[in-house]
Amino acid sequence: MKIKHLLAALTVVTMILAGCAPAATPAPPTVAPPTTAPAAPTATSAPAAIPATPTTAPATPTTAPTAPPVVLHFMYYQDGSEASIMAPIITKFEAANPGITVELDVVPYTNITNQLPAQVQAGQAPDLARITNFGAFRGYLLDLTPYLSDPSFMKNNFAAPVLAAMRPAGDTSGLYGFPDTLTVTGPFVNTTLFKQANVALPGANATWDDWTKATSAVKKATGVKYAIGMDATGHRLASVIISDGGTLLTPDGKFTIDSPGFRQAVTMLKNWETQGLTDNQIWTKGGNSCINDFMSGQMVFCLAGSWQVGNVAKTVGTNFDWRVVPAPSGAGGSVGIAGGSAVVAFKSTKYPAQVAKFMEFLMQPENYSAFSAGTLALPAETAVAKAGVNFKTNDPNVKAALNAFTAGVQNITDQGWALNPNPNAFAYYQNSVTRISQYLTGELSMDEMIQKLQSDIDTAIAQKK
Repeated sequence: MKIKHLLAALTVVTMILAGCAPAATPAPPTVAPPTTAPAAPTATSAPAAIPATPTTAPATPTTAPTAPPVVLHFMYYQDGSEASIMAPIITKFEAANPGITVELDVVPYTNITNQLPAQVQAGQAPDLARITNFGAFRGYLLDLTPYLSDPSFMKNNFAAPVLAAMRPAGDTSGLYGFPDTLTVTGPFVNTTLFKQANVALPGANATWDDWTKATSAVKKATGVKYAIGMDATGHRLASVIISDGGTLLTPDGKFTIDSPGFRQAVTMLKNWETQGLTDNQIWTKGGNSCINDFMSGQMVFCLAGSWQVGNVAKTVGTNFDWRVVPAPSGAGGSVGIAGGSAVVAFKSTKYPAQVAKFMEFLMQPENYSAFSAGTLALPAETAVAKAGVNFKTNDPNVKAALNAFTAGVQNITDQGWALNPNPNAFAYYQNSVTRISQYLTGELSMDEMIQKLQSDIDTAIAQKK
């Protein structure tokens, strides 16, 4: 109010001075303040000042996100360098999707097998995870189909038995995850020892008997400890069982152990031990691999798998030459067993659309191929496999080995594809080594071993339900 009175007084004074001034005299500079002064009330008065604040306030919601950024938690295990290869792919995704952040939580594999199932059942699942035991999570996974921009791409580029293994009972079409790597069982051979022994490598259609005789001759000529070996796991043994014409799965997906092929495979394994051709500690100790004997140069032939390529290349170096050869053949053909890991999403996620967008990004051939190339993993995606992968290695042995494993993929039978993702595969894997080792040591007869193993599997499956 004091300001208004002051302005009014100034106005009166100005009018009086203006009336006394000569008409020809220009307005002096002191008249300027009254000219601008009337505008002051508009600028300083309360009514004019109030709108000024709202005109700038609305800018805050328009420039800031209406919701906090989405953070996806990705539980991840690795066998080698997978996490370091995945990290830049995630960075690329985040750059293209600034509202989404993916946190890669790298954990030991035992966390995935032992802890994650309990977390999921307790409602504490991450948004995504990299898993191997599909059966442990059936019913808890997110069906991506409604959120994918092109579900047909996923259906057409991954093995049907693998996609089906992630579906809950009764679901015949849902898409719950995709295999990010493909592993295939197959033999590693020390070609330097073959050359030293002047023994020819068996051909592409060689049988297990052919390889047993050839490696025995190499062992005898070179004096190495072991001729031939096989990882102590039902997974690796399955490739021998199927190649010998055996059956592990019935048409409806149930396990059946007793077959001529199964008996023939375990008899061969026992003959290796009886004749001193293999390392008895591999199976009798339970769960060991023949790869260490092979990498030390003390075993001629080791049935392991594609996941060991990088390890063999690094450990062996230039100590000797080695090669991956086709799986020995039999009545059931030259058979490998497909395995690998998969990326899945959990239906408890708060961000199904964002999770699907990220998974679809990982499936794009450019990104999937980059992951395969960097991790030296066989691609499980058809589009990438057909185009070929430029594996990031200068080691010709590694490239040749990966190409050999890739070539063997076409020989994988329906059982070879279906075994690993079968929801009850854990029952066979967990019990087979124990019972077979009891047979190898003479604790059980063949019939007793088969009977007990079948009972173990049936019981484990029943207890799971």
